[in-house]
Amino acid sequence: MGTAALFPALAALLALTAPLVHAALPIERIALPPGFHIEVLSDDVPAAREMTLSPNGILYVGSLDSHVYALELRDGKLARRHVIASGLPMPVGVAWRDGSLYVSAVSSILRLDAIDTHLDDPPKPVVVTDALPAAYHHGWKFIAFGPDGKLYVPQGAPCNVCLPANDPQRTRYAMIGRMDPDGSHYETIARGVRNSVGFAWHPRTHELWFTDNGRDRMGDDIPDDKLNRLSRTGLDFGFPYCHGGNIADPEFGAGHPCSNFTPPVAKLGAHVASLGMRFYTGTMFPPDYRDSIFIAEHGSWNRSKKVGYRVVRITANVDGTNAREQVFAHGWLNADETEWGRPDDVLPLPDGSLLISDDYAGAIYRVTYTKP
Repeated sequence: MGTAALFPALAALLALTAPLVHAALPIERIALPPGFHIEVLSDDVPAAREMTLSPNGILYVGSLDSHVYALELRDGKLARRHVIASGLPMPVGVAWRDGSLYVSAVSSILRLDAIDTHLDDPPKPVVVTDALPAAYHHGWKFIAFGPDGKLYVPQGAPCNVCLPANDPQRTRYAMIGRMDPDGSHYETIARGVRNSVGFAWHPRTHELWFTDNGRDRMGDDIPDDKLNRLSRTGLDFGFPYCHGGNIADPEFGAGHPCSNFTPPVAKLGAHVASLGMRFYTGTMFPPDYRDSIFIAEHGSWNRSKKVGYRVVRITANVDGTNAREQVFAHGWLNADETEWGRPDDVLPLPDGSLLISDDYAGAIYRVTYTKP
């Protein structure tokens, strides 16, 4: 029995994230700033989501379709593709540490040991923890190891908007947590986070910055997705009481003014579905790109006119002030509002190029720069 049959809620989601026909991708439609070039690294990574790179140049890619992929890269090109895990529930998140690949699988974190040298005969996953919430609504997880050596594991709200009766302090849902690599000492470090599917640490301050998806069904233009900064542990970012930094929830907002909560660094637009984000620290791109944030916008699904379906660049001071947004790559959304791709994650490579994953086209793209 297939994954979609086992998990009916997932079947509907996959219908939104996979084209019906596999065909040559119209990469020429992607517009970039002068000097930038985009190419297809692979068009055979179905439902591709988060990416991580091992020191040996193996690109690991999580997915929504039960598989985890490994792509061997040589000089910025694909050498070989492997499936290293299958049959997992939404293994979206992948993180590399000390020779092992960590994979999120809804209520579990799994570990594949010495995987770089066992791509053709991958080991049985080791269960790091199976104590995470089992809710499938916002249950897929972006994961990453922080500068403190801990594994950061968020948990989205199990709803569009709610305050779960068994979690009024939002310590298990609508939060970001972290744990030791062995799964112990899981703790909540940020609350009021509806659904973060992308985060990274500032290269200079080592503070956590993260994207957060706003709630649906309040109209086309509110509330905004957010880019947030965690200047210290324990901050509350407002969900379900306050959305977008300044919009009170019509059901839960009374008695909880938005001024009580940590404001965003930047408002990213309503329904753009801001997912994976990374700081750019390479040297291939022009100098003013240094420390910029790239964010993949998966694109709207419930808006009368579609938005997103692009990659944006954010520049900001180290304290989060003076944030400015620019469109970096667009063209996955056609003029007639059909889409042929939906960006999910971004990942700078050691050579300074930038990878973009696309779960709709089942592709990984590579962006390079040459001075015009």
